[in-house]
This record gives sequence, structure tokens and C-alpha cells, in this order.
Amino acid sequence: MQASDTLTAFARTKLTGLEAQSLRRRLISTHRQDGLWVEREGRRLLSFSCNDYLNLSHHPAVKAAAQAAIAAHGTGAGASRLVTGDHPLFAALEARLATLKGAEAACVFGSGYLANSGIIPTFMREGDLILADELAHACIWSGARLSGAKTDAFRHNDMADLAAKLSTRPRGGRILIATDGVFSMDGDVAPLDEISALARTHDAWLLVDDAHGLGVLGPEGRGAASLFPDARVDLSMGTLSKAIGGYGAYVCATRPVIDLLKTRARTLVYSTGLPPANAAAALAALDVIAAEPERVAAPLARARRLTCALGLPEARSAVVPVVLGEADRALAAARALEDQGFLAVAIRPPTVPAGTARLRLAFTAGHTEADVDRLAQALRPLLAA
Repeated sequence: MQASDTLTAFARTKLTGLEAQSLRRRLISTHRQDGLWVEREGRRLLSFSCNDYLNLSHHPAVKAAAQAAIAAHGTGAGASRLVTGDHPLFAALEARLATLKGAEAACVFGSGYLANSGIIPTFMREGDLILADELAHACIWSGARLSGAKTDAFRHNDMADLAAKLSTRPRGGRILIATDGVFSMDGDVAPLDEISALARTHDAWLLVDDAHGLGVLGPEGRGAASLFPDARVDLSMGTLSKAIGGYGAYVCATRPVIDLLKTRARTLVYSTGLPPANAAAALAALDVIAAEPERVAAPLARARRLTCALGLPEARSAVVPVVLGEADRALAAARALEDQGFLAVAIRPPTVPAGTARLRLAFTAGHTEADVDRLAQALRPLLAA
């Protein structure tokens, strides 16, 4: 197959421009040796960039469950869940997730991006209104655009701005408020009690993407919403790829809502089901979370140890941003830490707003206090530069 010369020229021009702004991204082969250490380009590094917050991707019980599922059921689901791909393990996992989140039912998707890209268009359409936090994850914005609904951003965690936008809503149509529970690049938590109250007042539905809260925050690791007992969340979405240590996603809601998703969400209907091994691994991971509350508490404790040591605002989650400004400075800081044996990947626009390039530090249960102290020591001169 011969590629178009104009397409190739377009790509080269775009890459040259990104390179000039230090914004070109490259894949780097990374061997994750366990839940903490990685090997990159022949170097062994202590990672502070993985979302494996509880180090369960390498937990013996979780790996054993996945291996047993492969031996019994093979490596793939074989088809869409609505054809032959609805393995019995999915029902068990959905029941377990619904119980954990205090919901009637759950639906498992292939990934977080597929989940939000399918959930939102199932319920929203042209003539409806979606209000999303300006820093909400990209998959929320993708789902909103696919829905055809009018979509507007409210300022990050700004309840006055959200209230103002709700008060000027057009007549007719449904309203969906969408937000992250824990914001993946900033580590802060949405004020879900206040958002929920506004949603009730204005007869709006609330979707919360709690990918970075499940397993880390709240009683029994139930997530960010559990920090706000009075909050009502209509669509409680999260992933199996962060603290759960595997891959996939879910949404919890009332039984009719879940039944509608299972028959109409395009990213479920037209996607092959999650491999059974991922469901088995997630079930085993949930067992570990239930049995080890000290593991659940550790990532936040480690994050707060670092923010205290460096005089940063107290961590609200396992994610701590070290905002450095321009992309060049963030890249230089990442290289300096790598020279000292740490992996702390630089995050640059468009993932974060222009002028806010940063090191996004992610803390896990396996990091020791000594690990955190060494990282703090390495960071001090970089912050002062």
C-alpha cells in the first residue's frame, strides 16, 4: 500500500511544529518489573508516574486469578457482549461493583474512554444541555460531542459559575452535569455535595468519573463520592485500570438505567467484550481491597507526606501536580529526576492548559516513607530553579 504524499507531508509539518514547541510525544518502551520499579532504556527507575495506586497489577492473588481465567476461558471474549461475549464473570463483577458503590446495578465496558463515549450519548441528544467541568477528562468531552447536545464548560470546581449556567438553561430538554471525582492531572476532588445539590435543584442528572478515586478514597475505598454522604450521583463511572490494577471500566446506576445502556450504548453494543481474565483479576483485586484497609489508606498518606515536605497544598488524592510552567522546564525536571533514579513523566499541553506543564506524581501503597523523602529531596532544587 502506498501512502498519499500530501498526507505524509501534512504529518511531517505537524510533527515539526510540535517538536519546536517541545510538545511532540513519543512512546517509550517501559518494562514494569513490579508495582513500583520500571526499566526504561536500560535503566531501573522507581516510578512515581503509574496509576497502579495499590500495586495490584502485580499482586500474586490478582495475577493468579487472571491466569486461571485464561486457562479456563481463553484470552478473549470472542464477540460483543450482546452476541456471545457476555461471560458469566461479568455478571459477578457487576454485582460486586454495584454493591461497593451502593447502586442497584452496574455495566462493565472495555475501557474508561469507551464507557463515557457510550454512556453520555445514550441519554443525551440534540436539544439537551451538558455542563462539564472545564478540566473533565477528554472522554467526557468526546461523549458529549457524540451526543449532539449543546455542551458548555463551567469553571473548574466553581459552583457559582455552574449555578449561573444552570439558571440560564433553555426551556425543554434534559440537563447532564459531568465531572471527574478526582481530577487526574491536578489531584483535587470535585465538591460533589454542592454539585449534587445544584443538580437536584435544577432537575439535572449527575455523572461522576471516579477513575482515580476508587480504591483510594473514602470508606473501604468506595471513591470520591463516598466522601460526601449526601451527594446523589446518577451515573457513577470508574475504571478497572487504576487502583484495581487491570483494564476495563464500569458505570453504576439504577437497574433501568443499566438495562438501557446494555441495549443502546454503542460502545458496548459494537465492541468485543472485555477479556474474561480482566474480570477475574478485578474480582480478586476487590477482594484485596476489602481485606486490606491499610493498603487503601497508604497512597494518600504518601502523597500528603510529600506535600508537607515541600510546602505544597495538602494532597487530596494520590496525585500531586508539581506545576513548572513551560514544557521545556517540565521536560528538564523529568530528566533531572531520571538521572537520580526516579520516573516522573512530564505532562504538557494539550493534556494540561498552556503554561501549566508539570510533573504529575502518583503515589502508591508500595512507596515507602523513605522513597517519598528521597523524592522530596530531589525535587527541592528543581522547584527553586
